[in-house]
Amino acid sequence: MSTTGEGETPMLREGSALVLFSGGQDSTTCLAWALERFERVETIGFNYGQRHQVELMCREKLLIKMRDLKPTWDDRLGKDHMLDMGLLGQISDCALTQEQAIAFSQQGVPNTFVPGRNLLFFTFAATVAYRRGIKTLVGGMCETDYSGYADCRDNTLKSLQVALSLGLDRSVVIETPLMWLTKAQTWTLAETLGGEALVNVVRWDTHTCYTGDRAHKHPWGYGCGECPACVLRKQGWDAYCQASQQ
Repeated sequence: MSTTGEGETPMLREGSALVLFSGGQDSTTCLAWALERFERVETIGFNYGQRHQVELMCREKLLIKMRDLKPTWDDRLGKDHMLDMGLLGQISDCALTQEQAIAFSQQGVPNTFVPGRNLLFFTFAATVAYRRGIKTLVGGMCETDYSGYADCRDNTLKSLQVALSLGLDRSVVIETPLMWLTKAQTWTLAETLGGEALVNVVRWDTHTCYTGDRAHKHPWGYGCGECPACVLRKQGWDAYCQASQQ
């Protein structure tokens, strides 16, 4: 499993990649990363009853914006797949799928954790990729700046890559370009990939806030400013801006 990201020289690879694309900061940066590296890129999204349904509306506009940023990206960006994963929302008792106040466990994990979400997402993505003749799956999971979600860990995804390859009897590669990057470095990676234009798309057109707040505007984008996702995004933006001024 590759976790390459910031600082490498892009090299166009033969074949296609399928990007898990939610409409958030991380998945948008990963989409740009894939568009710089693969001949053909497709996207997949999941409607699982998340409270922040607004991200699904954002992703549609983002796909158009990404095409407009570079002619090569427009040429390489292919089919978008949207799967109905409502059952996941029905069986998940957490603040991301139910009307609950966001709180933290004694271990420090917020109750926005949806058990098994990424495991299911990659499994369904691998099924679509199998049908489409795609070997590489790309996800924006990160172990450096994350909320303690067990299914974002590098070892979890390495194990899943092996299981999917065995279960499909075909090589499956899971790429996680952000795995060892901080949120500040993720902003920097976006700048490296698409310049100020992509940074502004990430700022104003992606959605991260768990509460679905698009009413409050901040220097780093829209959101409530208080949920774990907003806090991480703000901290990353502040550190990115500070580093840029040095």
